[in-house]
Amino acid sequence: MSISENLKRGTADLLLLTLLKEEDMYGYQLSQELARRSNSLFVIQEGSMYPTLYRMLGKKLISDRKELVGKRRTRVCYHIEQLGLKYLEDIKNEYILLNRGVLKVLKLKSLEALEEK
Repeated sequence: MSISENLKRGTADLLLLTLLKEEDMYGYQLSQELARRSNSLFVIQEGSMYPTLYRMLGKKLISDRKELVGKRRTRVCYHIEQLGLKYLEDIKNEYILLNRGVLKVLKLKSLEALEEK
């Protein structure tokens, strides 16, 4: 797996768990909220997002439940678990440290400095 794939996977975990910390959501809702909050800079198609959700389910970072929508249709709603909250804090701190290091190497005080150039 390439560095780019590992970084994107870790970032997807970070962002999905952050959203689930705020409220339980279903797949389409997670996808739309990520796009909305990032001004479409971070987009995960639903089909690409489910392997990440299934991996997090397997690690017991999140749980799922089926909700009835209408008379017959169901959707799966995801919920962050205690283990997921701990993992979120760990990867959030790691992500922040990584970005601080990158900014120092690039000789930038903040990401906003990139926009000024």
